[in-house]
Amino acid sequence: MEITVKSARRYVDEIPAPLTVAGYWGGELTEEAKKLDTKSGGQLSRVLDELKYKGEFGETLLLPLGEQFVLLFGLGRKRGVSLETVRRAGAKLVHEITRLGFKEAVTETFLAEKFGKKQASYALAEGALLGAYEFKKYKSDPEIKKLRLWLARSSGPAVDRAEIVAEAVNYARDLVNEPPNVLTPAELGERAKELAREAGLEVEVWDERQIQQAGMGAFYGVAQGSVNPPRFIQLTYRPQAKPSRVVALVGKGMTFDTGGYSLKPSESMLTMKCDMAGAAAVLGTMRAIARLQPDCEVRAYVAAAENMISGTAYRVSDVLKSLSGKTVEVLNTDAEGRLTLADAITYADREGAESIIELSTLTGACVIALGDKVAGMFSTDTRLGREVQEAAERAGEKVWPMPLEEEYREMIVSNTADLKNVHGRSRHGGAIVAGLFLAEFTEKPLVHLDIAGPAYSERPHPLGPAGGVGFGVRTLVELLSPSPLNEE
Repeated sequence: MEITVKSARRYVDEIPAPLTVAGYWGGELTEEAKKLDTKSGGQLSRVLDELKYKGEFGETLLLPLGEQFVLLFGLGRKRGVSLETVRRAGAKLVHEITRLGFKEAVTETFLAEKFGKKQASYALAEGALLGAYEFKKYKSDPEIKKLRLWLARSSGPAVDRAEIVAEAVNYARDLVNEPPNVLTPAELGERAKELAREAGLEVEVWDERQIQQAGMGAFYGVAQGSVNPPRFIQLTYRPQAKPSRVVALVGKGMTFDTGGYSLKPSESMLTMKCDMAGAAAVLGTMRAIARLQPDCEVRAYVAAAENMISGTAYRVSDVLKSLSGKTVEVLNTDAEGRLTLADAITYADREGAESIIELSTLTGACVIALGDKVAGMFSTDTRLGREVQEAAERAGEKVWPMPLEEEYREMIVSNTADLKNVHGRSRHGGAIVAGLFLAEFTEKPLVHLDIAGPAYSERPHPLGPAGGVGFGVRTLVELLSPSPLNEE
């Protein structure tokens, strides 16, 4: 769907459009809907009484009103309503409007009286832009619907910011949804270069020779089994003035993961094109940061590779020397992400990052613990962890703090090398052990977000279709460039 969201200062009944959307909340018409009802001589009220319309969330009722149509949109009960209600209403609304065949509509800004005009405008616009996302690049004859949606009495700056953030999320979704024969590590490097040219970012992409020369033995060990060579991607945003702080973003960039010789079952490979969702989130964030221009310096690092099987692939019992100098015994080749991330985190540390935020589809254990809607957050620094969690709450993404239990560290100590990449045959505490492993490669404040659950959806979800979700972009943008809209 091609959608344009426009802000307007006028009331909903003052903007000419073939369709006017009004809300029904808590069993009664909203103030904007009441104005339409008065203008129609009580026609809306009479129809509602006759049809016993309840206005459950997402329930719609299309009515003719003079030369226009009015679409009543149910917002559900007042109890438990939140900005997420508004965001999901925006996503659902755009599909209902296009299903009815309208190409232009005006809607009231739902629940602005409760949450304030700025926040309600932002949530509604963001929901509409995210909900309209489709990935039809490889369809032979795709049907692309178009919609122009006016938000009555909305905040222009809020709508503008929503457009920037939603575009960044959808960019990340596009990357995740690309087939792995297209989005190889080299192609991901090219996409990063293109992003840098468009956004005015600094960029450097290393090839396999440079990766080896740098001493990234853990990263290259994973990558060496594929005919598609690895790439190490570096993007930098610098503010015009002296930066308030220097933050590194590290994203897992496995463009396809077979599991290597610890081979995955075939059904588990069906979603493995999403194993670079952390990288996609980091690149999407950089796209938004370049436009929002915060006062901090932001550096992004992606170790892009494929985990394949061949005569040159790494094996169980191999020992790899990481960039940090620490050696790692490989006990499971399907625990490859933490090896690539180890070198990326070390590099980010050495380049002068004051804090590091890392995102990865790292463990099935985290999905078992938190399901497919919530990311696990592991932090070595209480203050940074709190910052990330609060940013996620403001952004509308679900992040839950998890422990880095030091008593479990002995589970990754190897008899052969310094460390081992998994804790043996036991599956207990798998997500925690993975976080402890990553923490071995920096002394700087580190937040590890395990997004294995919410990064990819195998069925449609409230803010989009099946496929890449773009999880993490909204949280990182809110962390690095806090929205002024929170201050009414």
